[in-house]
Amino acid sequence: MKVVILAGGKGTRISEETLTIPKPMIEIGSKPILWHIMKIYSHYGFNEFIVCLGYLGYVVKEYFSHYFLHMSDVTMDLAKNKMHIHNTASEPWQVTLVDTGAETMTAGRIKRIEKYIGTDPFLMTYGDGVGDIDLKALVKFHQKSKALATVTAVQPLGRFGTLDISTTGKVNHFLEKPQGDNNWINAGFFVLQPEIFKYIEADDIIWEKEPMEKLSREGQLTAYKHHGFWRPMDALRDKIELERLWQSGEAPWKIWK
Repeated sequence: MKVVILAGGKGTRISEETLTIPKPMIEIGSKPILWHIMKIYSHYGFNEFIVCLGYLGYVVKEYFSHYFLHMSDVTMDLAKNKMHIHNTASEPWQVTLVDTGAETMTAGRIKRIEKYIGTDPFLMTYGDGVGDIDLKALVKFHQKSKALATVTAVQPLGRFGTLDISTTGKVNHFLEKPQGDNNWINAGFFVLQPEIFKYIEADDIIWEKEPMEKLSREGQLTAYKHHGFWRPMDALRDKIELERLWQSGEAPWKIWK
């Protein structure tokens, strides 16, 4: 199955990092978060990617055009204008980079890569969230549901600690990271049938609004509940937390060897 990654947004909520690079190229452990997402899929044998570019898309193109150099030790002979590559280890990826427009909305970006999909179901996610989702189980769930679309649903942790306070003002209990309000939210990591393209009519359509709402009304949207780790990189604090987890050696989304 092909994997579509939405990587064209401007990332305005983390503008400290996105003035010169697109959000999916923000680094965690010296690698773009886009790379981390692709490694998650590759771990399960999904190695054919279609990346929807937009804002500063040329940065992503330049990264992959020089990917072999990024991952290799090289000797440069400047006098002879020659380069010797010492190791040839690389990823088994086929990456199609598609310019889907700087101002195109999420559904519009999906519509623009229709010609690269064909007639088979495909995977799709956002270029700013990582998790330890069992993608094989997700695909099986989708196939069993017979729906046109399956979204991975999570219950995020609350942003702030909670206090259980008695009538006298005594704190009975403190929980640093509560489960939030127990609502399930869209975490990306979709499985989609090619029929979903007919739900998208224009570039200015937001995938999370009209298409998903219509699919839901028609009983064609199912949710795969993920109880493990998932984090988006919405703001600088998220980037710092993901970096901390990576440097600690305990990054839950690092499911590959």
